[in-house]
Amino acid sequence: MAETEQQSGSAPEDEAAEDTACDTYMIPKKEISMVPDMGKWKRSQAYADYMGFILTLNEGVKGKKLTCEYKVSETVEKLLDLLETLDRWINETPPVDQPSRFGNKAYRSWYAKLDQEADALVSAVLPAEKSAAAPEIAVYLKESVGNATRIDYGTGHEAAFAAFLCCLCKVGALRIDDQLAIVFKVFNRYLSVMRKLQRIYRMEPAGSQGVWGLDDFQFLPFIWGSSQFVDHPTVEPRHFIDERVVNEHHQDYMFLDCIKFINEMKTGPFAEHSNQLWNISAVPSWSKVNQGLIRMYKAECLEKFPVIQHFKFGSLLSLQPTKP
Repeated sequence: MAETEQQSGSAPEDEAAEDTACDTYMIPKKEISMVPDMGKWKRSQAYADYMGFILTLNEGVKGKKLTCEYKVSETVEKLLDLLETLDRWINETPPVDQPSRFGNKAYRSWYAKLDQEADALVSAVLPAEKSAAAPEIAVYLKESVGNATRIDYGTGHEAAFAAFLCCLCKVGALRIDDQLAIVFKVFNRYLSVMRKLQRIYRMEPAGSQGVWGLDDFQFLPFIWGSSQFVDHPTVEPRHFIDERVVNEHHQDYMFLDCIKFINEMKTGPFAEHSNQLWNISAVPSWSKVNQGLIRMYKAECLEKFPVIQHFKFGSLLSLQPTKP
């Protein structure tokens, strides 16, 4: 199913070539202001490129462990440095004493630092000849860490980080052979920084569906994580609710690492606090789980106005209709 869909989007390798034709960058802005605008989004080049990127990575990680061998390029190393900086800033910005338990206001100080430094951080990742793209791409980085007004985080912020990585592919900073490192190194490190933000500053889930959502904060690691398990000889979907299996394999599989984080953060029976995941554990095969999660991601995240109204469009991820 992923195969047919991938055609409409663009994989990392064909991004750089088409980008050199138009080096006029712009600051991305919101364009989806009403529910009827959603049609424009679903027909847009941005949607095709974004979904193509997600599905290309989904294919790339199929059947592979986090601990497998893969190339780590200079750009990937620089992205890890960037995420390390964000992590260090959390340590330098301890939570403040306040009456309300959730949404610690120290997060705003942490965010202000990122807001100020984002262009420079992104410039350091880009090749010199692409430095003009930094202000455009930096917008997606700033959007990817949560909302400073509401002190919340959700799948729309996660999507902004995937868009940030997609833009780095489009300008040729990341390439096709970076696929595994994009998910296993960069995205995984991003996840650990986001979990730290959520824990330290007690961030609220943005637009959470409570027990009916897949997870309070993330979605993509469940998609890519289920792809890692396709054709696994012993671990089946029914096993991920077994804590012994989770503890044994979470360092190799993103999906189980997500389950481990849920188990640490929530109390009570798994079936009650994570009902959707409990239901997924009854699906017979990982490939069915993977296909179902891709469908669910489109329906619950990418086709939901409350999520997409915050998405920003520029020259790299454009609201123009897809090229025929």
